[in-house]
Amino acid sequence: MDSFLAIERQSRARTLAVCSLLVLAVGLVFGQTVRHEFFNFDDNLYVYENRQVSAGLSAEGIYWAFADRHSANWHPLTWLSLMADCQVYGLHAGGHHVSNDVLHAATAVLLFLVLWRMTGGFWPSALVAAIFALHPLRVESVAWVTERKDVLSGLFFMLTLAAYVHHAGGAGKRGQSPFVRSTRRAVPANGDCPLFPAHRPFSWGRYLLLVVVFALGLLAKQSLVTLPLVLLLLDWWPLRRTGTAATRFSLPWSLIVEKIPLFLLSIAASAVAVWAASETQTPDEPLPFWWRIGNALISSVAYLGQFFCPLGLAAFYPRPGLDLPIWKICGAFFILAAITAGSWACRRRYSYLLMGWLWYLVVLLPAIGLVQVGIGAMADRFSYLPHIGLCIALVWGAAELLRRRPFWQSAWGIAAASVLAALMGCAWRQTSFWRDSETLWTHTLACTSQNFVAHNCLGQALADRNRWGEAIAEYREALEIKPDSADALNNLGLALFRLQRLPEAIVEYRKALEIEPDHAEAHNNLAVVLAGRGCLGEAIKHYHKALELKPDYAQAHNNLAMALAHQDRFGEAIAEYRKTLVLMPDSAETLNNLGYLMERLGRLDEAIVNYQKAVEIKPELPEAHANLGNVLASRGRIGEAMAQYREALEVATRYNNRALAEAMRARIARCEAGSLLPQPQPTAVQRPPKP
Repeated sequence: MDSFLAIERQSRARTLAVCSLLVLAVGLVFGQTVRHEFFNFDDNLYVYENRQVSAGLSAEGIYWAFADRHSANWHPLTWLSLMADCQVYGLHAGGHHVSNDVLHAATAVLLFLVLWRMTGGFWPSALVAAIFALHPLRVESVAWVTERKDVLSGLFFMLTLAAYVHHAGGAGKRGQSPFVRSTRRAVPANGDCPLFPAHRPFSWGRYLLLVVVFALGLLAKQSLVTLPLVLLLLDWWPLRRTGTAATRFSLPWSLIVEKIPLFLLSIAASAVAVWAASETQTPDEPLPFWWRIGNALISSVAYLGQFFCPLGLAAFYPRPGLDLPIWKICGAFFILAAITAGSWACRRRYSYLLMGWLWYLVVLLPAIGLVQVGIGAMADRFSYLPHIGLCIALVWGAAELLRRRPFWQSAWGIAAASVLAALMGCAWRQTSFWRDSETLWTHTLACTSQNFVAHNCLGQALADRNRWGEAIAEYREALEIKPDSADALNNLGLALFRLQRLPEAIVEYRKALEIEPDHAEAHNNLAVVLAGRGCLGEAIKHYHKALELKPDYAQAHNNLAMALAHQDRFGEAIAEYRKTLVLMPDSAETLNNLGYLMERLGRLDEAIVNYQKAVEIKPELPEAHANLGNVLASRGRIGEAMAQYREALEVATRYNNRALAEAMRARIARCEAGSLLPQPQPTAVQRPPKP
């Protein structure tokens, strides 16, 4: 008895050690992301410019997560997790990155425990989990906040496997699944994992748990739709629930019937994914189906190559033209066919080879591009779960060689440690490229050619740092590759506008609208230039068009309000400012401008309220301090007015706003002299548009 307890304690200690090392390794590789920024590729749509998400958890946000198909996706659980992050971290990017790291580490630990439970192979399961956790191809999924859906759905993928093993373990001596009429023991005798005990009777509760966990995974990302097929593969190996010898590949109907609820959930999720993707408005022509098949074959082989040689990884791989080389398509087909035939031929003695290979193909299927989504040819994140199948086949194959030649044990241990160390180094380096947008896109351009998206995004990163000349050069490079890109033309127009090259900016905006008449940002930005040149009527038309296309476009509401105010249409302007504040409640500039209109209309109490809110939100806004001081002075509250003038003077001096500083000194002098202040005109704050 004492020896049994000692073995049990040793097993638990060994398990805890492996789990701890997996978490530590993930922390060493991906922990650097705590200092990383958001990226200018979808992170704005998912987090920092998404009003519903950035506001944190709320009843309105929860309803939106389930009711909306924002960014051509429907993944409410992902939205809720991002909202929870904003609730805790606000818009501090490091906190969001830490959440991704934690989810990835948890997924790796669960992969180890589930594999061990299914196969009884402790060290092979640990090695598979380590390769999965540390492979450089994981970087995109973990280091990119937008890909929260990857790491979250990956966690639920593993939880579904755990729930399935928990359910399938009931088909033993003390219980019989109503779906499976005959079965062998689900797990080898040496495969007991403390987390998932074996020999449980069938339970509808455990089966319901399986269905619920799978449904939650689909709410995180619909790409899990092929998971029921993976469960069928696991029934054959390693669970041996087929009731047949390992030399045959057959699945009783009872096992398929058992998974009908899961297949129904997959069908429903696929329909939802198609519905969500139908929102996408892209000027690109639909790609021929033969091209999509060819690209799928080439990409499947490319992911294989990246698994063994993860060099030159990029954030975006440009889609090739329609003239795909026939030799590439045929070559990819023969490679895939040869591997499939080889693994099929080995199914009698090495069942894990066929299971691992089919896992790779089945899990990759939803993301391989047969259904046209996005503008890229492939993406590192698409390999997040598929590569687990390759890891299983490779590691179990190595374990079989080791079993036949035990004297190689030391050499295999050194080789495994060396591989993991190399993967850690490569993954750490790849993660470092994701520290900010400029670094990421510069690296992407070094790894790819003819990359329109990378040039455009690098231009935006440079523009965010006010390096307008360099940004213009990148936008022009993007337009050399894709001359009909409305986004690049709009961004080029904005850069020219910031350099006060207004006629050129107007030309670029009009080109963008010729190509894509429904480009809301181009309408707004063109209107800003037109309004600055005094063409208020035409500008207002473009603002209205932008808001017709994008009703929640806060910047357009704000800009329209300023244009209406210049036409003395104060009532309409106030209505637009109020709409802006619904979308951007913390916009101090909008509050100041609304106060300006209230003051012009003689509604001084309302003006004071808006000015006070503006200075509370943004104390370094000198115009709001000055305007608040003016209203207070007109009410005879000279002491309070002087305090606001001094605040305005301090901020204006700090930011070298000489004109406003001189005006504040003059007003302070008048107040100190006790002379009556003339009624000054309030100052509106105008900010240039955002790209």
